[in-house]
Formats: sequence, C-alpha cells, structure tokens
Amino acid sequence: MADDRCDLLCLDLPRAEEIRRGLDIAAAAGAAVTAKALGDPTRLTIAMALRAGDELCVCDLGWITLRAENLVGHHLRALRTAGLADSRRDGKIVFYSLTSAGRSLLDAHLAATRALA
Repeated sequence: MADDRCDLLCLDLPRAEEIRRGLDIAAAAGAAVTAKALGDPTRLTIAMALRAGDELCVCDLGWITLRAENLVGHHLRALRTAGLADSRRDGKIVFYSLTSAGRSLLDAHLAATRALA
C-alpha cells in the first residue's frame, strides 16, 4: 500500500464532521488568492523590493528586479488585485507600495521560509 494513505478505513466521523462544519471555504478561497499572489518568484521579488523601498515606481522595480517594465506592471496588477499592493499617481509617475496586509503576509512567509531552512 501507499505510505501516504491508511490501509483501512478508520474515520472518526463525529470529529471529522465537527471539523468540516467549522471550515470556512470562502476564507480558504480568499487566502489561496493572496498566497498565489506571492507564489510567483517575480511577484515575490517585487514584493520584497517594495518592502525594502517602501514606495517605488515601475521603472525602479524593473531595474531592481532585472525585469521588463511591462512584465513588472503585469505582476503589480496581480499584487493589487490580491490586495497586497497599492498604487498612487504623482503626475506622470505611478508609485507602488505594499498594503499592511501585503507587508504582514510577506513578513510571515519569509519568516516561515527561513524557519524551514
């Protein structure tokens, strides 16, 4: 038999039902969206740069991450859609920064990653 499965059905139905009722599927879906936003190496690098620089424009982020500005813009939209980054326009320049949720999630993710190493 496979090492990742039980060899017999040993379901603790009352406990399993209690846990199932307590799960928030909508919250899990929302958390998956934000986790996925940091799941891409380029987006994670951009978020790390934003954390270090507080507020940066696409030109700066492209230079810092060694990526094309249009690619950086694409990834910034994904971070904004997930609620992890914000933007503000100052004349012809758009500046990006992490939201408090984005900073918290990034910090937690990096801390957990360091703990695994």
